[in-house]
Amino acid sequence: MKRLTILVIILAVFAAFCLGQYGSGVSPPKIIRLSEPRLTGPLSLEQALARRRSVRRFTNRGLDLTQIGQLAWAGQGITEKQRGFRTAPSAGAIYPMKLYFATGEGLFIYNPYKHSLEAIINQDIRGRLAAAALGQRPVANAACDIIITGSERKLAYKYRNKAGRYMLLEAGHIAQNIQLQAVSLELASVTIGAFNVMSVSSVCGLPADLEPLYIICVGYPTGQTTIEKAEKEKETRKTDSAKAKRAVLIIASGNFRDEELFETKRELEKANVETVIASTKTAVLKGMLGNRAEATILVNDITVDDYDAIIFIGGSGASQYFDSRVALDIARQAKDKQKVLAAICIAPTVLANAGVLDGVRATSFLSERGKLKKAGATYTGAAVEQDGLIITGSGPKAATKFGKAITDALADR
Repeated sequence: MKRLTILVIILAVFAAFCLGQYGSGVSPPKIIRLSEPRLTGPLSLEQALARRRSVRRFTNRGLDLTQIGQLAWAGQGITEKQRGFRTAPSAGAIYPMKLYFATGEGLFIYNPYKHSLEAIINQDIRGRLAAAALGQRPVANAACDIIITGSERKLAYKYRNKAGRYMLLEAGHIAQNIQLQAVSLELASVTIGAFNVMSVSSVCGLPADLEPLYIICVGYPTGQTTIEKAEKEKETRKTDSAKAKRAVLIIASGNFRDEELFETKRELEKANVETVIASTKTAVLKGMLGNRAEATILVNDITVDDYDAIIFIGGSGASQYFDSRVALDIARQAKDKQKVLAAICIAPTVLANAGVLDGVRATSFLSERGKLKKAGATYTGAAVEQDGLIITGSGPKAATKFGKAITDALADR
């Protein structure tokens, strides 16, 4: 009987711990891997400083994960992996700060080491957060509220009575970084310092050692229509066309191969190639290994002329494109328009079925060898094969080499 009582107590304590960690809305936590941060942008630092303004009126348009990831990196991203240095300075390199992101999808905490978001609450808390911020409307209306929190306790063991001051200084560094990054992303922001600390802590389910210090509301400002923004982006692309390249990575709506997407994307972004993820639905999609990526455009909406490279990512789900009229037509157009056309794992079958591999040296996952040969390809079985502007890869282990081959092909054009 005594053992049973002890077991019940242990389970109760564990349940309370989980509720404190993740809130009543999430069990277990969901991890969202973010795109690698861009290290170049359309504005100089001086231009971003000149354009920064506090904006309190936002449209209802949400932010995508690429934008949120860039904002998170600007605030607390790792810039030197070996020593753990971050984008914002910290007294003694202690880094006592944590960033929380409240969106329409819920509340997330940023992990700088993995450059990922972890879901804490899976419901929209912005209304309750606004109430805790003395009813300030921007908190409820902004696409994303970034809550900067800090632990004075972590600093106190080294700096004692100066810990609180240093923590507040660090919050200021982070806030400025985020606001300048927002300007570079053509977003608006406003900082909120007036709120009930205990209420914000309660709404966000913060642990006892973290104190909310600042709220930064970020979103699209009212007054700029989607059409105006699209026209502005179009003009920017024209101006930068001599130096900027764009690639669209087409993934399945489920069970894409994680390494093939993320490692290829990483190589492209290292070469300053702008990447877009497309699928049959615009959503956060799950890979075969459990990682998530956000598709921001539909395959049906792809205009081949807008991209320098068309890339089909593999994984078991890629078979949904084998007989897709839209996907096959994209592959044919890419070849006719002399774009870089690439596919990896089982995805080269899309190219085979599109009739673009006849007489072309190609490789793929071994299961697709017969299909490629039937389509007239010269099957090599190599890790990566390039024949002109057509690049094919054998599978996950070849993903990095595959990505490099695409960037090399783009650089030569």
